[in-house]
Parts: sequence; C-alpha cells; structure tokens
Amino acid sequence: MFADKRATENQERPMSNISRRAMLGATGGLIAGGLLKTQADALVVTEEAASLQTAQVDPTKMHGAPTSVLGQRAPAERPRRGMGSPATTSSSRTPIEQLRGIITPADLHFERHHAGVPAIDPDRYELLIHGIVDRPMTFTLDDLKRFPAESRICFVECSGNGGAAYNRNAARERAPGQIDGLFSTSEWTGVALTTLLREVGINPEASWLLAEGGDAALMSRSIPVEKAFDDAMIAYGQNGEAIRPEQGFPARLLLPGWEGNAQVKWIRRLEASDRPSMTRDETSKYTDPLADGTARQFSLVMDAKSTITFPAFPFVLPERGWWEIRGLAWSGRGRITRVEVSTNGGRTWVPAQLQDPVLSKCATRFRHIWNWDGGEALLMSRAIDETGYVQPDLETQIAARGEGSSYHYNTIRPWKVEADGRVFFAQGKAQ
Repeated sequence: MFADKRATENQERPMSNISRRAMLGATGGLIAGGLLKTQADALVVTEEAASLQTAQVDPTKMHGAPTSVLGQRAPAERPRRGMGSPATTSSSRTPIEQLRGIITPADLHFERHHAGVPAIDPDRYELLIHGIVDRPMTFTLDDLKRFPAESRICFVECSGNGGAAYNRNAARERAPGQIDGLFSTSEWTGVALTTLLREVGINPEASWLLAEGGDAALMSRSIPVEKAFDDAMIAYGQNGEAIRPEQGFPARLLLPGWEGNAQVKWIRRLEASDRPSMTRDETSKYTDPLADGTARQFSLVMDAKSTITFPAFPFVLPERGWWEIRGLAWSGRGRITRVEVSTNGGRTWVPAQLQDPVLSKCATRFRHIWNWDGGEALLMSRAIDETGYVQPDLETQIAARGEGSSYHYNTIRPWKVEADGRVFFAQGKAQ
C-alpha cells in the first residue's frame, strides 16, 4: 500500500552530514570523554527495578560458585515476559527494551496460543504430507532429523503485534515490549520444506498447502506453494536446542518474514491442493478490513517496522547532554537498508547507524547519538527496507485501512521526552 513512498534526505543537524567513519570517531570521543550516556545511565521508575539491587562483595576474596548442569542468569538479570492473567487463549510478550543484540533468549520468546500448549510425545510425533502428491508419507521426528539440516536467523511476529499503537490516543504508560513484544528473533534449525515436498513428489498442479497444527484448536492455514519452495522450513531446533513447547515442540512450520499465525506450531499435517482451504483461521480471523468496506486476505508478509527501545517508558533521563537513542527494525520483505530518526516529531529526519549483522527478514539494531537540551522532545524512527518500502505514519495507515483494522500495525511509534526527563508513549501527539 505504501511501497511507492521513498525515504527523504532531510537533515536535522550538521552531524548528519559527516561520514560514517567520522561519526564513529565522534561517538568514540564522546564515550572516551564520558559524555555519551546510554540506557545504563537512565533511571527506571518501577518497583521491580529497585528490587534488582544486590549486595556488593569483593569477588577476589572468596571462591565462586562451582560448575553446574544447567546455567543460570546473573542474580541482577531478571527479564520476564509481559502477560496478563494466564489463559489457554492468550499471549505473553518479549521485553524487547531489556534485551541486547538480535537473538531473543528462547525462554523470553513471545507466546501466542489459541488453545494452550499441547504436551506432545516426541517419540509418537508424526508429520503427514498428502494431497496431490505421488507418494503420501508420514515423517517421524527422527526421520526429519535424518535429512540435511539448515539453520536460519529470522524473526517471528504475531500479525496483531503493535495493536496498542493503532490508536490516536493510546495509553502513555506503555513500554516497548508492551506495544511490540509479540516479536522475537531466533536461530531456527530444521529441514527445508522443499526437501520434504520433493520426497513425496508434489504434483505440479499443487499451488497451495494446508498446514494443520496438533493443538486443541487444530490451527489451520493455507500457504502458497511458492513460499514452500522459497525459504520455508520444518523447524525442530531453536537457538541451539530443541524448540520450546510453547514455540511448537517437537516441530513447527517456519515461514521467514510472514505473519506468525501462518507459521503453524506443533505441525502435524500438510495437504497439497490446487486452491486455498479457506479455514476458519483465515476467514473469520487474520484478514485485514479496509476503509472502503472490503478486506484483503492472505496478506501474509510483515511490512517494514521499527521501534525505539530507548529512551522509552519507563525510563527517565536524569540530565541533559549526549544520549544514545537505540531501537530495533525489521522487514518481512528482506534486509533493512536504512533507519531514520527524528527528535522533533517528524519535521526532519537523520539516518541512524545500523549495527551488524544486518540480515534478511531479521531484527536489526540501530543507534543514533542525540544531544538533549533538557526541553521537550518527540522521538520517532522509521525503517526502509531493500524494496524501498517506508514505514508509514499512523494517519497514512488509517486512511488506507480504516480504524477497524486488526492486523499488521507497522506505523511509526512516537516517544515523548518531557522536560523532567520522563518518557512516555505519545501516539496521537505527533502532529
């Protein structure tokens, strides 16, 4: 819808005109001089943050802990997924503002279930592939592991991620993870779906696959065969270990860059067909209402998005000076090629620095140094991917889809820095 828009080259201040090498040199000077402040220098106004204080001891005066069969986080590190009341049809969110790098620890990967997490015996697990194929076959978990394995680092995102931002007057006291925490990135390991489809001899007339899960909801989605022959995978590994139960153990369908609901967990059946199956999960749900009263269906690709993770609620900037703005960007269409940051509500934009590695259909970190003068400021970021797509603002997306849209919320996220250093989510206050 917005693919024809292109990034502008507006300049916010002279620093944006210098080269990347000069920028790195300037940043290094600020760090060496102790002038650049980061998230570690900010205050956090939550009771939980106060509870993370630990007793200070001299570690050189006493023996440390012995080896163990299972590693633990440092006592001061207590990240937790955000969630409401436990329920079988519910979700929990990744605390993206608390993480570093691009990999989400497996125990912090977001959850979204429609009938709870099934307990599946891996020794009894089977994946059936049938329909218009030459040789209908079932594969055990051991069978899948006998095929050549491949690994890929990519994100998984719920298509409802960011719903809290699709509101002209969204709640102010929301952290980045509360808004965009239905998003996580892992290294996934498994067998390429093309390998299995060639094994069963898929018919050239097959244009769709029905993917069915083994949970009580029997989650079912129609998947174009083109995606299956592109980069789809039956994944059984995550970040070096077996997939966690809430992520689909023993195996799940992985569709890099596509909406999470289509990446059916606890995958038990793939049926080749010449048409989509039009299941309840892609008719009554997971369609996008448009402003003209129609709806778009099979809008499977996740569009480019970015969000600032610092400064953001609940952080407080204790003093003016040089601060590092940090965030995440991603696109289901490929690599992020550029992220722009504005500190004046979108009037002008400057390019942020992308942190390596920058991978296709994967989270990308960005940073930008900003000299806060102690006044009010409105921070924004917008992502541009390798197709030229530019992350839209809220009004542009509402004009295209209407206010009743339920999925694919990838609008610009604004954060208001107040004169006292407090930071709040500021949707609807950007104009």
